[in-house]
Amino acid sequence: MANDEANLGRRRFLTATTAVVGAVGVGLAAVPFISSWKPSARAQVAGAPVEVDISKIDNEPGMRMIVQWRGKPVWIFKRNAEQLKVLPTLDGRLKDPKSDNADQTPAFAKNEARAIKPELAVIVGICTHLGCSPGYVPEMVPQAYDPEWKGGFYCPCHQSRFDLAGRVFQGVPAPANLEVPPYHFVDDTHLIVGVAPQGAA
Repeated sequence: MANDEANLGRRRFLTATTAVVGAVGVGLAAVPFISSWKPSARAQVAGAPVEVDISKIDNEPGMRMIVQWRGKPVWIFKRNAEQLKVLPTLDGRLKDPKSDNADQTPAFAKNEARAIKPELAVIVGICTHLGCSPGYVPEMVPQAYDPEWKGGFYCPCHQSRFDLAGRVFQGVPAPANLEVPPYHFVDDTHLIVGVAPQGAA
């Protein structure tokens, strides 16, 4: 009788141990399998959507995040109320103030801020002249290249200038506004670059 109880206890212990070891093994085997579903770096360069955590931008004013999508740098940054207020006042100095060029501005971003949420800009950081990457100059103070500077982007290669909505100034070599990529918000702190909002062009 005591022997049977001991054997039963051993069996239960061995069964429980086997189950635990098996579960751990299945879990470890599943990790690379599930990871294989994520797009590879090559797939992301080829155009796979990129999810971005933008929570840091709220904590660090003036911060600009740069992520790669289709091999291009995409700038994500926050504009304050003063910067947004000045955008309409620049229209007379811009080549395409209403963003009529559909190649550079999708329908969902055809507004003064060229954005889904006015305060948050999402712009491809490549100059439309020769493909350089302009510098980020958000300060609204006079600059050597523009005594009426109200913040934006300056390309030192050939002096092209863009406002904080990525709209190109008149009298510079760049022919068009900076591109706004397709993107949409997943929630308040995450967005996906590479996919437009549902129902938008």
